[in-house]
Amino acid sequence: MFETVIGLEVHVQLNTKTKLFCACPTSFAEHQNTNTCPTCLALPGALPVVNKEAAIKAMRFANAVNAQINEASRFDRKSYFYPDSPSAYQITQFYEPILRNGKVTIDLEDGSQKTVTITEAHLEADAGKNMHEGSISKVDLNRAGTPLLEIVSGPDMRSAEETIAYLKKIHATVRYLDISDANMQEGSFRCDVNVSVRPKGQEAFGTRVEIKNMNSFRFISQAIAYEVQRQIEAYEDGVYEQEIVQETRLFDVDKGETRSMRGKEEAADYRYFPEPDLRPLVVTEAMKEAARHIPELPDEKAERYVNELGLKRYDALVITASKEMAYYFEEMLEHGAVAKTAVTWLTSELLGRLNKAGVSIENSPVDAKTLGTLVSKIADSTVSGKGAKEVLDFMMENESRDVDAIIDELGLAQVSDDGAILAIIDEILAANADKVEEYKGGKEKLFGFFVGQTMKASKGAANPAKVNELLKQRLS
Repeated sequence: MFETVIGLEVHVQLNTKTKLFCACPTSFAEHQNTNTCPTCLALPGALPVVNKEAAIKAMRFANAVNAQINEASRFDRKSYFYPDSPSAYQITQFYEPILRNGKVTIDLEDGSQKTVTITEAHLEADAGKNMHEGSISKVDLNRAGTPLLEIVSGPDMRSAEETIAYLKKIHATVRYLDISDANMQEGSFRCDVNVSVRPKGQEAFGTRVEIKNMNSFRFISQAIAYEVQRQIEAYEDGVYEQEIVQETRLFDVDKGETRSMRGKEEAADYRYFPEPDLRPLVVTEAMKEAARHIPELPDEKAERYVNELGLKRYDALVITASKEMAYYFEEMLEHGAVAKTAVTWLTSELLGRLNKAGVSIENSPVDAKTLGTLVSKIADSTVSGKGAKEVLDFMMENESRDVDAIIDELGLAQVSDDGAILAIIDEILAANADKVEEYKGGKEKLFGFFVGQTMKASKGAANPAKVNELLKQRLS
């Protein structure tokens, strides 16, 4: 039996207006190599200046994960040469990062929880972007110098499930904090996955392999599964020391396998030394105060939803996993929806339709105010649950936001008038006198038959609760 050991280095692109060490904008929509200056192009004589906003955003993350903020962090040079790095080194924080010793709690599918440590997080400048077109390679340096927060976990995860749960928690946290858009498709949230295996009971770690630049939860899970199997098979075949070496690997999404990229560098290979052009980053009281302003985070929201709104913990975790989902849910409540009913209509009815249409909740054609109003109409018996689904279907295809007008237009207003329902019931009972006698003779299962016939005669418009109440009166 073997045990998997996983640690992560998560790279979060901070959403500052300007780059980490210069005043160039961080937007990437412009033409290639236009958001550049002598500093991010590493021209001789250009000197870096630290972006204070990037430091405050890093400190906000520190407060969110209960980490220790370093009063005086320092920057270092990490030497390597790639075409997308014009200086031939990266300015990062190797010796004294801005934060250390944080932790997050993850929720697993079996209902259990686990704490994952964050050993450190440091600020560093991102590289540019290589583009390959046939036999020609180009470099766009618009991204060079964009601030990154690299979040380093302890080797605490033991499965792909735990790894994805941790990643999703970090992803949600930086989104709630609004320090990054964390767009995985665009590379503003990506990670390196360190994987090793060891026989169960062995204290020493196995040989660590780093899977580089992953930006998809699904592909990360597949890469871990492949790499774990590869290492276990090497152990079982007696070739572990020959085949499993410390190296950097890439994941081939088409073949579903990892492949060797290069030998893994050690700290000595990067020739780290203190950045001579930057003084220590000293945290001021004003910066500390600005970093204390953080919103209600996913764990706190989930606890509140359980304790104050009476939601099941599973439902609370589903809703709070996404900032957009949580804010949508809360706006539904502001417009009259009852919490437990709102959960069903948001997670099942609306999300089911959005997923089918391939649309995210941010781009939902039905806004939170409208869905909240519709759910409140079910509670006050204006429309039945079945009728409300028809209204929601209509709103998914049309721009109308007036819920009452749609209910009237579709003829779905629920009939709750006693006189109107009694008239229908009397007709049903008169037409089925034999079944009335059977019911009174003890065949109580026929009650469902009378309810069904009444609902059918009203074309589904009768209030079911009223139908049941008035039928009992008539049949007694």
